[in-house]
Amino acid sequence: MHISISVAVLFAVFVLIAVRQVGRVRLKIWQIMLGGAVAVLLTQEISPVEALKAIDVDVMLFLFGMFVVGEALTRSGYLLNFSYKIFRRAKSVDHLVLSVLFSMGLLSALLMNDTLAIIGIPLMLYFAKKHNISPKLLLLSLAFAVTIGSVMSPIGNPQNLLIAIGGNMENPFIDFFKHLAIPTLICFFAAYLMLKLFYRGEFGRSLNNQSQEPLSDEKLARLSKISLILIVAMIAVKISLVFVGSAAEFRLTYIALAAAAPILALSNRRIEILKNI
Repeated sequence: MHISISVAVLFAVFVLIAVRQVGRVRLKIWQIMLGGAVAVLLTQEISPVEALKAIDVDVMLFLFGMFVVGEALTRSGYLLNFSYKIFRRAKSVDHLVLSVLFSMGLLSALLMNDTLAIIGIPLMLYFAKKHNISPKLLLLSLAFAVTIGSVMSPIGNPQNLLIAIGGNMENPFIDFFKHLAIPTLICFFAAYLMLKLFYRGEFGRSLNNQSQEPLSDEKLARLSKISLILIVAMIAVKISLVFVGSAAEFRLTYIALAAAAPILALSNRRIEILKNI
């Protein structure tokens, strides 16, 4: 009976997330998840103290930092501006889909797949409208990219982060990359073939020339660029510290918090950014 209540609540949460509606009432994911949490607390499946202890503060802080960076990238216009540099050589739908798979996939290994999924959706819809491509094709390309690409990095998704932190891995970036880089690349190509199979009518078409979108907030864009540089630099520091025996003192959470710091400290839009996380 103890297990069945938890399983029933979990099943109800999954179903509600899938349908997102009860009668005429539209539900948001956070409302469904909160309802599930309240349900297991009220049924005493877990005590409030145990529930609080189950929250991994490192993971929450990491997600917070990365979402701040992701929101700043979107609101500054730097994302669209930067995308021109990545996708400007795409002359066909085939090339664009491959570019999305590899570029967004590799970026998700640095910025976490949740972040890339959030900031990538408006970008994919922009390309779909601009080039008259099926939105489903590009959104699925993004979904495959961020899911597959996040696998080969300890900060690629929350699950990997939990493994890296809970497993006390000495050099998680090297360990994940060494074992998962090749399978990840193979899966990118497999995803491309699957998309081409199901959306064959979209492929083979040429694309119009890409145009570079202007920045909507130059100051915030500069801060976003600094944040990206900090992420790459601190990953390099984390890896190098292994060789001097101090890697354990440099937590992965520091990477995300350091990246968010310039935005929160120097941007006059910090409140707006925080409200939208």
